[in-house]
Amino acid sequence: MTPPEPFPTDWTRGLVLVAHPDDPEYGMSAAVARWTAEGRHIVYVLASSGEAGIEGMPPSTAGPVREEEQRRSSAIVGVEEVEFLGFPDSRIVNDSELRDAIADSLRRHRPDIVISLYSGPEWAPGAPNQSDHMEFGAAVGATYDDLVAAVGVDAAEGRPRMWFESAPQPTHYVDVEGFVEPAVAALAEHKEYLSVLDPGTPVPEQARRQVESVCAPREDLAGDRPVVSFRRMRP
Repeated sequence: MTPPEPFPTDWTRGLVLVAHPDDPEYGMSAAVARWTAEGRHIVYVLASSGEAGIEGMPPSTAGPVREEEQRRSSAIVGVEEVEFLGFPDSRIVNDSELRDAIADSLRRHRPDIVISLYSGPEWAPGAPNQSDHMEFGAAVGATYDDLVAAVGVDAAEGRPRMWFESAPQPTHYVDVEGFVEPAVAALAEHKEYLSVLDPGTPVPEQARRQVESVCAPREDLAGDRPVVSFRRMRP
């Protein structure tokens, strides 16, 4: 297998497309922190507000809580623009309505690259992915292909040049030395969600365990420094 290569640097504007609040923090926020520190402009667009994600809390309450947690979390890694598309948490489907909303986001924000969460069936053997992630990732891919097929690649017209997923079988990596701590702090901002997800483990401990796992150093990459891995999906 060809080893992953450094993530491209010939871009300025990135659009992160994910299904739920906390999705960026579980896999890619250390890379986002590095990119914004370098002066790149990153926008988060989320399909849902995560309103079904806090057990014992009604969706009408949980949605606004999770949106606010996401805004605070995003700000820590330098992301000031956060949008919620309003699709139903735990019931996301790859349909024309969702693809139209994604296409509208691409046209409005005009990114050079798109970054989304892994859409494959399993993160690892015995670790299945969520249906929302798979459906949303499929919609991102279909929308990207439709836009490029219609008029070619042109970021100025809302057609990005590249699409990456945060994925377990990477083609590229980002050296995140110095950016792990902001990523931990960002995930820890999801206090209400994490405190219910694992009541027996303090939120800061949960956040550190997850981020350090995702950013674990690899001997063959970046001089054994922490990295975040991505898979290039298009072109």
